[in-house]
Amino acid sequence: MKKSYKIEVDCAACALKMEEAAKKTEGVADATVAFMTQKMNVEFEEGADATEVMKRVLKACKKVEPDCEISL
Repeated sequence: MKKSYKIEVDCAACALKMEEAAKKTEGVADATVAFMTQKMNVEFEEGADATEVMKRVLKACKKVEPDCEISL
């Protein structure tokens, strides 16, 4: 399952770091963060609960940029 989320990120370098953090999160098969469009696309692993996975993704992204917001 793939979903798209609005994300607030301040710079392209941070977007890349958030993308890498999201990819390492349990339940995520793949993720991309587009700085220009402020969008995060996430492909979830089979059977993963998207809501729970995104809570972990947000936590991981806040370690990169504490004021990061993802519209869940």
